[in-house]
Amino acid sequence: MSQASQLFTSCALGALQLKNRIVIAPMCQYSAEDGCATDWHLLHLGQLAISGAGLLTIEATAVEPAGRISPADLGLWSEENEAALGRVLGAVRQHSAMPIAIQLAHAGRKASVAVPWAGGKQLPRQQGGWQTVAPSSLPHNDADDAPLALDDAGLARVRDAFVAAAQRAQRLGIDAIELHAAHGYLLHQFLSPLANQRSDQYGGTLENRMRFPLAVFDAIRAAVPSSMPVGIRISATDWVEGGWEIEQSIAFVQALQTRDCAFIHVSSGGISQRQQIQLGAGYQVPFAERIRSITTIPVIAVGLITEAAHAEAIVRDGQADLVALARGMLYNPRWPWHAAAELGAQVDAPPQYWRSQPRGLGKLFGDAASGH
Repeated sequence: MSQASQLFTSCALGALQLKNRIVIAPMCQYSAEDGCATDWHLLHLGQLAISGAGLLTIEATAVEPAGRISPADLGLWSEENEAALGRVLGAVRQHSAMPIAIQLAHAGRKASVAVPWAGGKQLPRQQGGWQTVAPSSLPHNDADDAPLALDDAGLARVRDAFVAAAQRAQRLGIDAIELHAAHGYLLHQFLSPLANQRSDQYGGTLENRMRFPLAVFDAIRAAVPSSMPVGIRISATDWVEGGWEIEQSIAFVQALQTRDCAFIHVSSGGISQRQQIQLGAGYQVPFAERIRSITTIPVIAVGLITEAAHAEAIVRDGQADLVALARGMLYNPRWPWHAAAELGAQVDAPPQYWRSQPRGLGKLFGDAASGH
């Protein structure tokens, strides 16, 4: 390239410094046992932690058992969950200094379903399912059982569960927290008028629909040190007429702007089977660009970004501050290596792999740290 890569410049999320602007997005693995991380997570996170990305985000992690998408979801509601994840993180960090974030989540009415490769449909209680909860007693699918509308005690329980999980994450030495308010899960359900038809202070007006997600954010932000970045993932639009859309997302981000929010991760959809998503390379990037134009909070773009030149252009042209990859990283866990080679940049890699660099390239691998 004729000029230095912008994708491979450093970036700050609050007090956390990243070596480049490539984020590994959270990706559900449906491989936990009673919420506890297993050897699969060691393999999965281990390979991603030596990929050269700037930040690795652990998958959606349930803050209470009822908040799991499936019975096999990762959780962080118990000492057993904390110890199991600590074992995985301890092994990963012996060989990688990559910063690690965790996405804290509650599935709400989209909980209690089979893993995707077993059909993904709602599980009845006799098959390991459970009573779901939501802002209103409206099922996600017509064939699903209705969720239980959360009362004041339920709201307090969920908020406190997020706080307890955040404190566990902080004790584990995790570097940042991403609050999941996207993809039709509980906090997104409160935001969207398609799922929230409450008549109390948490429903109706935009201000009221934002109230509970903002309360959860505030509670987490107050519960962990100021040096630990707390950001959020949002669905910028429901892709359904009459649903949550970009102007409401902008109002939500403006509310977060005053709350020491460290980043906004911009996705979309997930709330309704009626969504009409216009898929294409970088199809969500315009939402990230619009949000970046009204905030000083760092913005992460995600969604069918697979080519290094595209990721570079997103950062170079100011559409987003960082670029996240999910499926592309599963398909090619060395994506940052290949992007660095294409863009004339360097990445960290373990010394055991330095000899893998093809001949004819400039120095691809920088000095790799061996601790955290």
